Amino acid sequence: MQQNWSKYLRWIISFLVTCTLAGWFFGYPVYGLTIGLLIYLVWTLVQAKRLYFWLNHPSISEEAPQSVGLWGDLFDGLHRLHQNHLKERDRLMARINRVQESTNAMHDGVVMTDSNGAMEWWNGSAEHLLGFRQSSDQGQYIQNLIRNPAFKAYFDAREYREPLEIHSPAKPHIRLQMQFSLFGDNDRLIVAKDVTRLYHLEQMRRDFVGNVSHEMRTPLTVISGYLETLVDHAAELPPKWRRAINTMAQQSSRMEALITDLILLSKIETGEQTRNDSITDVSSMVHQICHDAEALSGDQRHDFQVSIGERHWLKGDESQLRSAFSNLIFNAVKYSPAGGTITVSWKTDREGGHLSVRDTGIGIDPVHIPRLTERFYRADPSRHQETGGTGLGLAIVKHVLINHDSKLDIRSHIGGGSEFICHFPRERLTEKPPAQQVRRPMADKG
Repeated sequence: MQQNWSKYLRWIISFLVTCTLAGWFFGYPVYGLTIGLLIYLVWTLVQAKRLYFWLNHPSISEEAPQSVGLWGDLFDGLHRLHQNHLKERDRLMARINRVQESTNAMHDGVVMTDSNGAMEWWNGSAEHLLGFRQSSDQGQYIQNLIRNPAFKAYFDAREYREPLEIHSPAKPHIRLQMQFSLFGDNDRLIVAKDVTRLYHLEQMRRDFVGNVSHEMRTPLTVISGYLETLVDHAAELPPKWRRAINTMAQQSSRMEALITDLILLSKIETGEQTRNDSITDVSSMVHQICHDAEALSGDQRHDFQVSIGERHWLKGDESQLRSAFSNLIFNAVKYSPAGGTITVSWKTDREGGHLSVRDTGIGIDPVHIPRLTERFYRADPSRHQETGGTGLGLAIVKHVLINHDSKLDIRSHIGGGSEFICHFPRERLTEKPPAQQVRRPMADKG
């Protein structure tokens, strides 16, 4: 390239020198140089015009204009760049077309939007599941096409760790699970999956559990009543029947506890138990529960340490919160050795309120922690047999916290005890309200 430039420069100088010598031959060297410069200027303008015309009308001729010298090299270089650009464009278009074809083959709807929600592209399944139309919806805001307050709040929140489930705006009988992903400059990639079948199966499971639990409650109550009567008159029974009657009474009580937990969990899941948010005194509730836990501890004489911060007013359903806190504190009693320490603390910070229940039990293998809140999951089945646990306590805690926009954090390891922390968002904290607005938890009956 440097050699071509030097050659072209020598050619220009030689041409101008020749024009000057020709002018000098006729006695006008300045005129000769001027004419040479004008000829070079006109030739340069002609080449520039050809370049301009070629760049603005590439479809007329794909071949570059022919020229010599610097302009010839310039035309050839631009032509090569143009050809490379066309090849790269074709390669990228082929890749984009392949991606679009593969995405159109998906059964899940895929939608791409910009940071404001303007729709840029979607596949065929999105048209079927969400009712979008290529002819009129291009560039429309997706919030205007999916008119669902939950969808808009989820879109604006930019917290997409958990998927959103809504009914299809075009086909209300279809249940969709929508997963958002951020990319680029806060653009969104939205994947909509048809989970109608799973949704109906889950509804059937909940209805089955709820109905069976209710149906079992009545006959079990009758059986328990007769067993209590027999236990009260055990002295009148033959000795060989006393042990059997006591065992049946214990198992009947365990079944009643299981059915009670199943009904409570079913109500929380299905929304039958209407949440009544009120301002609850966490301090009073925790102290009452710990008092009941001391009675549960009995001869084991656990050491309870309670620490409550100054800001202990929480917006939430008192009944559900009591169920969650009781399960955590009673579990600490059940799984701590005699004389163990159970620490219950409530503190607040910029992120919200945090209730911690820590015990000095044998701990839990971390491999079990992700599944502890599943129904009937048992990290150590033998421990539940000894303590009479139903396997539903932590599931109830999880769903209560979900209803309160909160989450459960579990920390434990073998031999180091366990700590369960309920994290409540800052929005659920409040300053001490007027006395007439405070709902102090009532002690459990019986």
